[in-house]
Amino acid sequence: MSGFGIYIHVPFCASRCGYCDFNTYTPTEVDTSHATYLDALERELELAAPILASQGFGPADTVFIGGGTPSILGADGLGRILTAARNTIGVKPGAEITTESNPESTSPAYFEGLLRHGFNRVSLGMQSASTPVLKVLDRRHTPGRATAAAREAHEAGFARINLDMIYGTPTETDDDVRATLDAILSTPVDHVSAYSLIVEDGTAMSRKIRKGQLPEPDEEVYATRYELIAASLEENGFDWYEVSNWAKPGGECEHNLLYWRGGSWWGAGPGAHSSVGKQRFYNVKRPERYADVLSAGELPVAEREELTDDIRHFEAVMLGLRLKEGIPSALVTAPTEKHERLGLVTRGERLKVTDKGRLLVDGIVTDILAQEPPATADGTL
Repeated sequence: MSGFGIYIHVPFCASRCGYCDFNTYTPTEVDTSHATYLDALERELELAAPILASQGFGPADTVFIGGGTPSILGADGLGRILTAARNTIGVKPGAEITTESNPESTSPAYFEGLLRHGFNRVSLGMQSASTPVLKVLDRRHTPGRATAAAREAHEAGFARINLDMIYGTPTETDDDVRATLDAILSTPVDHVSAYSLIVEDGTAMSRKIRKGQLPEPDEEVYATRYELIAASLEENGFDWYEVSNWAKPGGECEHNLLYWRGGSWWGAGPGAHSSVGKQRFYNVKRPERYADVLSAGELPVAEREELTDDIRHFEAVMLGLRLKEGIPSALVTAPTEKHERLGLVTRGERLKVTDKGRLLVDGIVTDILAQEPPATADGTL
């Protein structure tokens, strides 16, 4: 287990994307104002601080503000959140401090404001450089806006910038993916996240697919697109460090590595999840309920879960094998000769997936864990 971070969830969006099933709300879906949310969030951080301190957690190694659309709060609103985190739980000097941002709600002045408040990393949702693909995803920004925002962030002084892309959208072509990669590589970003589209039940996109208005996603297409993305990024100075994430040297997202390496974090905000020591819990989802509970002086926890040794072992293998660094081989007693023979993993001091194995990592993890004995009391085998 390593590291401690703070995650802040901003639940507001100007509009809902057709593929999104995150805990987010448009103005017509929620009555809670931004001011009420910020007041409640500050109260949660105040209540969390002594609990964390009593368990030896804090100050934070990383802070990550996600959503939703954090940039909808503006640089000063996000600065208020960061100040609250510093004044309660605490943030270490030199900590990685990231906020997600929608390109449409950013500007040069916005990025300058973020830097002034102490942010040192920004993650921008690009998704695609194709107008038709963005339309299928119900994204509002124009194709060139995300890359323009990345350049504005760099010109303002950000050295650490991520662009997110989604691949496998119905109607998308290989040329659409190539155009997106060309656009990304024309910017000064040091990190790229590329995720295959997941069609979640209950989303507008899932309804369109069910009605035959859009084609079903194709797993073979996903694999082809992933290989295209990996080859392009890796030929241009990016190295994969997690199956869906690439970075230039030193550009890895420390906050996400904290998740993948089994660290602890406090998640504040409506619906945010926390994992602190052997406890996992998540907050109530509705912003109105979240604010009401905190105004009564209580933490807005909806449910708690005790992390057993078996759960912790399962997650260490599942998450760790997604990393290029892999996991200590001693963590796994199950035989892996079949996967080694097929060229999917290597096993020395550490067990790692190969480039070929990246595409099949979920199946590899399933095979390994199916053969693992129960964990011992200290979480080892």
